[in-house]
Order: sequence, then C-alpha cells, then structure tokens
Amino acid sequence: MRVIGGKIGGIRLNPPSNLPVRPTTDIAKEALFNILEHQIDWDDCSCLDLFCGTGNISFELASRGATEVDAIDIHSKCLFYVKDIAKQYELNISTRKADVFKFVASCKKKYNFIFADPPYDVGQLPQLPQMILDNGLLKEGGILVVEHPSMRKLVEHPLFVETRKYGYSSFSFYQNK
Repeated sequence: MRVIGGKIGGIRLNPPSNLPVRPTTDIAKEALFNILEHQIDWDDCSCLDLFCGTGNISFELASRGATEVDAIDIHSKCLFYVKDIAKQYELNISTRKADVFKFVASCKKKYNFIFADPPYDVGQLPQLPQMILDNGLLKEGGILVVEHPSMRKLVEHPLFVETRKYGYSSFSFYQNK
C-alpha cells in the first residue's frame, strides 16, 4: 500500500497483516483520485472516511491537503494504526471508534467528500448511500463515493451520478448538486 499524491506521496505503508480489512488497491485508488482531482479542491475540504480500515484513503486525503479527515471504523486495531501513521507523518486525521451505520444515523456534521468502503458482505451495503445522503452528511456540491463489489447493485438514489468498475470492485459516485 502506498500514498500516491500530496506531501507524503510515494511513501509505502505496511499495515499489520492481522487487521480485518480489504484495502482499496493502489490501481483503483489512483484511478479514483484521477477522477476526483478535477472535481475537488482539497485545500478547503472536510472529508469523512467510513470503514477506514488501514487508513489508505484517509492518508491520501490528508496528504493532498484536506483541511480535516474524520476516519471511522469499529476495529480498534485499525484505528491505532491510522492514528500512529497520522502522528508519524503529521497528517490531520481524527479517528473515531464507532459502528458506521449508527454513526451515520446520529452524525450532525456535513462533509465536502465522503468515502465509504464497507466490508463486501455487509447486509446493509445496498442502502448505505441512501442512509448517508438522506441523513444530510454531504454538503451542497459535495461528493460521496461508495466502493462495492461490481456484482452488487446499490439502491437507486436521485443524487447518483455514475459507477466506475475496476475489476471485482466498483466505485459509485453521488453528488449533492
């Protein structure tokens, strides 16, 4: 796993092998950030990384200059790793241990960019974009990206823009226009 761009771009990270995660591949992550590069000004961007796991996306967001990154996960080991790397490289990442679905239901904060990469076998995965959008977590003009298995369809939503497929994984994009 490596950070692709920004102030720590090129840094290779080696998370512990015992973390219960399936990190976004470097190829898919690079494609994602190539798409986002022309749509988001990271310098004035509040970001939310749901199911942050290894912090792969959080590190990329903070490295590119996001003003704040909130990383949410249920697994303490994941959050300890993210916190440790963020401190080591002086990245502006706040971690929070929480059940993501409960967090989404109770969160009062709004974000410019939200990334969600739930475990592919989570039963509520198809409804996740609707939950995030209907609970008002995305600022006006903000973008939500949900990573999901290419074979699994998400519940339709009026803010849906497109889905990009990268092998077994897909990114579905939503924008609060």
